[in-house]
Amino acid sequence: MRVLILLFILIPAAEIGVLLLSGNVIGIWPTIALLIITGVLGSYLAKKQGMNTLRKVQEQLQYGRLPGDEILNGVCILIGGVMLLSPGFLSDVLGLILLLPPTRAVMKPIILKMLQKWMNKTTFTIIR
Repeated sequence: MRVLILLFILIPAAEIGVLLLSGNVIGIWPTIALLIITGVLGSYLAKKQGMNTLRKVQEQLQYGRLPGDEILNGVCILIGGVMLLSPGFLSDVLGLILLLPPTRAVMKPIILKMLQKWMNKTTFTIIR
């Protein structure tokens, strides 16, 4: 429940605050231009990184190895791409962190720990 409050109330409010501040400091048109540029560059970077990751997954599968690390890279790239396409500077920063390989390497252990915690907490029901 706390996560939903954070996702649907606090983060958009922070994004609006940063956009308003940016509009006051650099102007409306430069702010809009920056949002468009980050969206376009983000989609290009996400596509490029995603294709590289997909190629690496296929390579590892071809050699009979499990592509666990590359799948985690793919999850980071997907989340980063979505964050860059959503309007707002805070989401753009997080998206870039998840898309760029050096910073993604720092974030992957954190995301992996969160996924493991979520999977351990969640129960699965199989209905036949």
